Amino acid sequence: QVQLVESGGGLVQAGGSLRLSCVASGGPSSRYAMGWFRQVPGKEREFVAAISWSGSETMYTGSVKGRFTISRDDAKNTVYLQMNSLKPEDTAVYSCAAGDLPRRSMHLYDYWGQGTQVTVSS
Repeated sequence: QVQLVESGGGLVQAGGSLRLSCVASGGPSSRYAMGWFRQVPGKEREFVAAISWSGSETMYTGSVKGRFTISRDDAKNTVYLQMNSLKPEDTAVYSCAAGDLPRRSMHLYDYWGQGTQVTVSS
């Protein structure tokens, strides 16, 4: 089992930045692809970004391209989501996930963190 713990969320004004972190423990996470998803009440989790285990492949949902950057530091068992130029519509609970391959479907990930709240005010 892999345990994932997110941190770095908070309240920020529109146009500001936040850096989310997801620390993996309890298993060999270095060979897992990692993804970030977000969810608001009443809606299904939405894909945000993903990165391959090697870090050579990344993918993003269209609404965050050019603003968000996913990266990983295997020495620290940590994946990051740098969020710049934040918009109110980015407000959500952000969760990280681990799986075999970087994919957009939440159903293709095996492990999930509890999430961290990101609130962007206007």
